[in-house]
Amino acid sequence: MMAAALCVLWGGEARAQQKIGYIDSQAILEKLPEYASVEQKLDQLEDEWRAEIEAQEEQVQALRDEYRAWELLYTDEERRQKQAAIQKAREKVDRLRQRYFGPDGRLYTRQQELMRPIQERILDATEEVATEEGYDYVFDKSEKVLFMYARQDHNLNRRVLRALGITPGQQTEGQ
Repeated sequence: MMAAALCVLWGGEARAQQKIGYIDSQAILEKLPEYASVEQKLDQLEDEWRAEIEAQEEQVQALRDEYRAWELLYTDEERRQKQAAIQKAREKVDRLRQRYFGPDGRLYTRQQELMRPIQERILDATEEVATEEGYDYVFDKSEKVLFMYARQDHNLNRRVLRALGITPGQQTEGQ
């Protein structure tokens, strides 16, 4: 994909010289104080949900242990009922895990909700810097774009951080 983009950018002899820059959005994110806050909230939610799942798994294990302890004394019907109860409890745990941590789970949804304003802020600041300084293209090197070589003088991180009101050299919480 990157090669195709570069071919389009440099592909014609008559094309005017284009100004290209790049940022590392992950490095910028890590300097934003609100990002640390979002990470902390997400970690807290994840811990709560993992504890809930763990408690449910302990209940499943207790049902299994009880079944194993009394299995020889159960009638065939009681065995089927106990096995069905264990299976039902196991499925409940699996559904809970999917609801919280699945591809469209609550953790993913919450992460999207909390990160959207931060990502929009970075995008706005990047557009501001690119427009003011006449850049034609700005790539994000932290997002599946492979750079074999990138001149440091095209790195816009410092300017984007300044546009966000952050002094590039300052330390933030979580570093």
